[in-house]
Amino acid sequence: MKVLVLGATGATGKLAVKQLLEMGHEVRALVRSPGKVLEHARYAEIEGTALSLSSSDIEQHVAWAESVVSCLGHTLSFQGIYGAPRMLVKQSIARIASIATQLKHPIKLVLMNTTGNRNLDRHEPVGCRHHIVLWLLRALLPPHLDNERAANLLRTQYREHPFVDWIAIRPDGLIDENQVSDYTVHPSPTRSAIFDAGQTSRMNVAHLMANLLSDDNLWEKWKGEMPVIYNQPSMQAKPAGIK
Repeated sequence: MKVLVLGATGATGKLAVKQLLEMGHEVRALVRSPGKVLEHARYAEIEGTALSLSSSDIEQHVAWAESVVSCLGHTLSFQGIYGAPRMLVKQSIARIASIATQLKHPIKLVLMNTTGNRNLDRHEPVGCRHHIVLWLLRALLPPHLDNERAANLLRTQYREHPFVDWIAIRPDGLIDENQVSDYTVHPSPTRSAIFDAGQTSRMNVAHLMANLLSDDNLWEKWKGEMPVIYNQPSMQAKPAGIK
């Protein structure tokens, strides 16, 4: 499959590129600064972003792609959190999806989101304290609101869409690990993202993203959903991957 990756130079994005290549896909990445990821015969970098490229250039890359993987996130600095564009993820996803629709070009879109974002279609319950914290996050930290709006854009405007199929993956408490480990995937959180957060390795997020694009049955299972992924504690060695 031909996969266009957004946010490939980030901590999770680099791992997603490697996992996609390991599973046999051809990858192009939109990057601000080329040369920061890797060299591979099936990997190419395009200088620019989903928001900075001209209409003709971004249309060319969307038309080439069969799938789009977004690992976009805000840099953890004052400028990255509060500077423009505040809605980096939402605006990037909106432009990609809009172009696919205009071109009548079907794509599969995988978005890395956050378990702090509720799937309103599933009426996921939260307590009063949780609501207060979410209100504060929306008011004080634009990246959280950006993640919510990106997922809600897909959920409300691209439900059973003829050209845009999507899955928004929600990891919990991102950590670094050197290899894929056992993990579980759930339709909704099984614990509080704020008061009882779990852990998810970036490597496992990358593996799930690549696996969704490699396994048609898995894609059909989660299409149009916002699955939550947790690392699975294990007392003994088991084959790594999804449980």
